[in-house]
Amino acid sequence: MAKMDGNTGPESEAVLEEPSSAPELSLLQVLEDVGRFLKSLSSTHDTSNNLPDVPNSVKSLLKMIQKMITKYDSNAKFGQNQEDDSSFIESLNCISKLINVLGEFPSNSTTASCFNRASTIQRLAMSMLDGEFRLILESCNQGNDADLKSPKPSKQSSFGSHPESDYCVVPESKSREDEEFPSYAPEAISKMNRIATAMISSGYESKCCMVYSLVRRNAFSSELDKLGYENISTENVQKMQWQSLEGAIAMWLSVIKHCSSVLFSGERKLCSSVFSEYPSISQRLFSHIALTFAVRFLNFADAIALTKRSAEKLFKILDMYEALRDLIPVFDYDTSSSECSEELKSQIWAVKGRLGEFAVSIICDLENSIKRDNVRTPVPSGAVHPLTRYTMNYLKYACEYKETLGQVFQQHQKKEGSGESKGPESDIKSGANDDYGTPKSSPFSAQLNSVMDLLDENLDMKSKLYRDPALSYIFLMNNGRYILQKIKGSDEIHDMMGDTWCRKRSSDLRQYHKAYTRETWTKLLQCLNQDGLQVNGKVSKAVLKERFKTFTTMFDEIHRTQSTWVVSDEQLQSELRVSVSAVVTPAYRSFVGRFQQHLAHGRQIEKYIKYQPEDIENLIDELFDGNTTSMARRRT
Repeated sequence: MAKMDGNTGPESEAVLEEPSSAPELSLLQVLEDVGRFLKSLSSTHDTSNNLPDVPNSVKSLLKMIQKMITKYDSNAKFGQNQEDDSSFIESLNCISKLINVLGEFPSNSTTASCFNRASTIQRLAMSMLDGEFRLILESCNQGNDADLKSPKPSKQSSFGSHPESDYCVVPESKSREDEEFPSYAPEAISKMNRIATAMISSGYESKCCMVYSLVRRNAFSSELDKLGYENISTENVQKMQWQSLEGAIAMWLSVIKHCSSVLFSGERKLCSSVFSEYPSISQRLFSHIALTFAVRFLNFADAIALTKRSAEKLFKILDMYEALRDLIPVFDYDTSSSECSEELKSQIWAVKGRLGEFAVSIICDLENSIKRDNVRTPVPSGAVHPLTRYTMNYLKYACEYKETLGQVFQQHQKKEGSGESKGPESDIKSGANDDYGTPKSSPFSAQLNSVMDLLDENLDMKSKLYRDPALSYIFLMNNGRYILQKIKGSDEIHDMMGDTWCRKRSSDLRQYHKAYTRETWTKLLQCLNQDGLQVNGKVSKAVLKERFKTFTTMFDEIHRTQSTWVVSDEQLQSELRVSVSAVVTPAYRSFVGRFQQHLAHGRQIEKYIKYQPEDIENLIDELFDGNTTSMARRRT
């Protein structure tokens, strides 16, 4: 039926001019009499003849409702007297039933005049309720530019004389997480519920929903403005430098999280409260409002997924992925989701998937960067290679997102068709180990192991660039120790690699240590061997002098060279010095103590025995300091 959105006018006056000969009855009596009339109409099978006369109670009811509307339009506002409001709503429900029943009869019947007058009264009532509904809705939408952390009272509504506090709770200063949105008083929500129920039951669902949706969209938009959120087009995203994009992403993340925890949940709660009698309408309204703004967020995320890949973007991309993942449950509040809600969730899944593929590509690019790092110049002094530092630090931070990356790679594997998945997030939990400390297989753990294997291969290739095999082993120890310490120092990456991998790495380091000792100190210790010192049963002074001279020359060369080498890990440096001293110092002390008596005293001893055992021990403690100031660096 046609609807009217104006105030009382000629139609209203026409109704008031209708004379009534009915005796003065109470509203309850009138409603009961009208109810009996409706029952008699409902039992009339012939819609053209023998129709019952319209009782005076119908005319009385219309006049009563007219008076109520006039009263509401003056100073007695809807919601101020609950008893009056209940009577008004009950009367409207009765009129609505009357219109529905009379509408089944021909327009030329004796009921046509009553039908038209009832329809006019209903339109006037709906117009009044529509205005009240809008007024209450907008009572908390008199937005200012106040920051959400310190909200201030809004200005008084310009739609009526109600003070805003009648409908809106003005919160004290709160954090964003503690803020209530929207901040309607319980009384205001109750009034909106009664109005919405009356309008929908009277056939004015479209009008009611249109007003609600318009006002709440404006309110939601105002909240985003307060947060400082601005739309950035896909074209502009592609043009922006990463530093600027980082700031935009940080704002996006903040807004998305606030929407997930406060705005969307608050909007859904309000919808459910106002339209509690009509759950499907509530769900549809919320989904449409949420979709309006979620699309804006998704467009930005989609634009980011289209930018050029670079390693520095991984962590922001994963933050965005997590934000969208956490947004999805907001729209899973009802198993019988509306078409709009399903469309929204589908769009979120799609964009989240593209962000996930972006992250997978970045991790795969890390593999390629390791493969391409084939510089033929060795790192000076056998120090930790920059590639090792970069890769391990990158993986350490990446593994802080191990659960998210587990989901990302599981979905990637499913997309590639190389594995089965139980559901959208059904990855094997990253970092779960078996009873032997070995991580259970998952796509991300497999990817991580692949990166580590590539790094090992690259470092092994780089170790062969050194001319001195001993320095090669120092290089392998430095890098191996750095990798092991990074993994042990991070629970996240340690859980991914497992205890078995760490034990294997420790074993490799011990082998490098032995190989270094063999390459450097074996020949030196041969100088302290007693074999060949005696000729015809006596110690040969010439051979002994040559032994001391050779030992001193070799030791000086080792000291001069290896004091320029670098072992940055203090524990490894100490372990190397202690192990070398434990091998060399006792052997040298024993050799000197046994054979120095065979040399003439005085200058001859000083000439051939340059160092005392304590000197050897002190000089060993100078190894691996990277000291290049006083000694020439030996070419590698």
